Amino acid sequence: MVLNKWLISLLLCIGSICYGQNTTKKTPLSEVIVSLEKQFNIKFSYAVEDVATIKIDKPNATFTLQETIDYLNSKTLLNFKALDDRYVTVSVLNKTISVCGIVLSDEKKSRLVGASVLVNNIGRSTITDKNGTFSLQNIPINATLTISYLGFESRQFSANELFSAQNNCKDIVLSTKNEELNQVLINVYLTPGLQKYLDGSTVLNTKKFGILPGLIEPDILQSIQALPGVESTNESIANINVRGGTNDQNLVLWDNIKMYHSGHFFGLISAYNPNLTNKVIVGKNGTSAEYSDGVSSTINMQTKDLISNIFSGGAGINLISTDAFLEIPLTKKLELHISGRRSITDLFKSPTYTKYFDRSFQDTEINADSDQNNTTSDFYFYDYTAKLLFDLNEKHQFRANIIGINNALDYSEIGLSSSNETQSKTSTLSQKNMGYGGNWKAQWNSKLSSNFITYFSKYNIDAADYRVETDQLLTEANEVLETGAKLNTHYKTNDNLNFLFGYQFNETGMLNQTTVSAPFYSSTIKDVLLNHALFSEVEYNKKNTYLRVGLRLNYFQKFEKLLVEPRINIRQKLSDQFALKLEGEFKNQSTTQIVDFEDDFLGVEKRRWVLVNDKDIPIATSKQGSFGVEFNNDKLNIEATGFYKIVDGITASNQGFYNSFQYTTANGSYTAKGLEFLANKTALHYSIWISYTFSTNNYEFDTFTPSTFPNNVDIRHSLSIGFYYNIFKNLKIAIGGIYRNGQPYTKPIGGNETEQNGNNTLVNYDSPNSENLDDFMRLDASINYNFNLLKSIKASVNAGVINATNQNNVINRYYKVNPNNPNDAVQVDNKSLGLTPNVSFRVNF
Repeated sequence: MVLNKWLISLLLCIGSICYGQNTTKKTPLSEVIVSLEKQFNIKFSYAVEDVATIKIDKPNATFTLQETIDYLNSKTLLNFKALDDRYVTVSVLNKTISVCGIVLSDEKKSRLVGASVLVNNIGRSTITDKNGTFSLQNIPINATLTISYLGFESRQFSANELFSAQNNCKDIVLSTKNEELNQVLINVYLTPGLQKYLDGSTVLNTKKFGILPGLIEPDILQSIQALPGVESTNESIANINVRGGTNDQNLVLWDNIKMYHSGHFFGLISAYNPNLTNKVIVGKNGTSAEYSDGVSSTINMQTKDLISNIFSGGAGINLISTDAFLEIPLTKKLELHISGRRSITDLFKSPTYTKYFDRSFQDTEINADSDQNNTTSDFYFYDYTAKLLFDLNEKHQFRANIIGINNALDYSEIGLSSSNETQSKTSTLSQKNMGYGGNWKAQWNSKLSSNFITYFSKYNIDAADYRVETDQLLTEANEVLETGAKLNTHYKTNDNLNFLFGYQFNETGMLNQTTVSAPFYSSTIKDVLLNHALFSEVEYNKKNTYLRVGLRLNYFQKFEKLLVEPRINIRQKLSDQFALKLEGEFKNQSTTQIVDFEDDFLGVEKRRWVLVNDKDIPIATSKQGSFGVEFNNDKLNIEATGFYKIVDGITASNQGFYNSFQYTTANGSYTAKGLEFLANKTALHYSIWISYTFSTNNYEFDTFTPSTFPNNVDIRHSLSIGFYYNIFKNLKIAIGGIYRNGQPYTKPIGGNETEQNGNNTLVNYDSPNSENLDDFMRLDASINYNFNLLKSIKASVNAGVINATNQNNVINRYYKVNPNNPNDAVQVDNKSLGLTPNVSFRVNF
């Protein structure tokens, strides 16, 4: 303890010294001259313009007059000469001088190649070389230079400030340009790397990410589940429920490309490699009018967008996969960023893999522990990304992106055919999402800028299921093709007011196909939908007021239908500690997922994408409002937000009913309302938080009896607690727990569990969602250690455990007819992950 106090005192002492050294301010020479005239009772004779831009450290008060003159001569390009005891003349030694500098970025202090250096008013300019260095000769001593680089704040210097008699070029650090009117409100939100913006959105900066319980990498789709109002009722990132919505109601963007697939291992691992993902913005309400098509939330992932001209990269391995990424400078203005990840599960069956496999494939045809030992399965996944960055000049940027995600499963079965012969047949399942995108950013002048975005997204899931006992081959396919283009134009009238005008076009095509070999059956459904949108908004931020008001007009060409979507986002600061928050939005969605428990993909993937037809599958629309109070003082942040949300246009087929409504065609709505609470205290070495959500979420289907009943994801109470602590400089731990109500389910009628429907025997269900599973509880923990492997290579070891107490959680329950007794219904429970450890090792250079 004494040693710790001594170290802290030493660090504070050193910090104070450093602070004192860095805060020494230079004084304008004109002020120094006035002071010296009073001190020595003399007069200086000089031209005002010769000294107007010069700043120096004040001479020592103990200097004599001659020592003072010598000091001034050594610190300036002026000639100070005493004519007598009363008068001192000041003249310019050189009318022109040489200047030089080294331009650096503020984050990594990396050298910025191609930065613009402009000598104001005389038309002289240059750019920095491959070392970030520039030099200019014969520059007027009273000239002003402007140094600028796209994506950074410009800075101005006098020529005299950049002059060095010893040719030691000055370091010029440019700060990353803040997003327009979107300053960070809370810099550390739960853990380092998580931030909160003024508009209420949550931002994950993967490069600065600390640690969260159970995680070994900055996975946004896992991280956001620590926020109030965000759940995953079946513990899957492929099924994130934001304020009571289904997963397909989340708009997922990767570098402006709309993605239709989010998870490896059928939802247990994020499909997006975080190592090149620079920032992720998550919005639950009050989103910009620029975005639509996600009635529950917007998850916007952005990769690194600046050219650093530094070769860097990293690689890592854990008990599930290995990955690598590189940032490769090609020229001063051209750079390539690439990443790749692949599972190692087909080479090494770790305990983590076994836990994930059992969780993913329980109650399916794929059974790794078959009692008859007549099945084998092979599962693997991979993903890759590439981004080409090209800066034409200071005002124009071009970017091109590609992302690929793939899951593959081979399932072999040995059995007796209809002719009693032993046969071995292989079934396959392939799930892919490819995306291509490009954008052109242009800064036309200091007030006007634009961003033109295009993208193409392709999602495929294909399955071939061979059933040996019936000699039947079932093939299924679901395909999505989407092309989009968007033009955003920003006009900034001043530092406080910004206008956005834009247009967006989308063409979405979908295919669903099923074929059966014996007896032969084939079904193919194709559909295409065109959507045009105009949007505009104004954003204002000054002192204590933040305001964003927008309007989006959506026109569906096929249905000749116009939807008007207003948006509002207001934050008013009442004092240094208290603020009020008001958010509201209308949104629509033209794509949805239907859930089919009979005609699924090998029993593993039950969801497939379909387009709305404005009839039995209408356009889903949402109306949401929320009001909150925020308290922020001495790094203690407390938030309480009430919300009310109505989503209309849902169908029975996209809700995943495990009851009598499972095969019913009907349209309805759900209403979610509740209160979210978060308290978070941060300090230099720790962060502790508690989040709680109370909500009610009810369906309304007019054609059902009863017409109103609890939603499948109606979680009334949800509590999350977490603690992050930086033990030493390089050692961090995080511990956290989740407690929530079990989700609703429907049980059969006691004593009359099945019923006859023609030749079929079905489960005779009771009132829908009238029962709840046992409460869900889980404790997670993580530890992180960073160290220098070599001088230029940093390494880290991460370990995490999910469900450290091995809690036996049931996350879903349904019933099926007992094949041995058609009068009974068999209860089927799906379990959550048991105790699941994982370890990773990473290097970065």
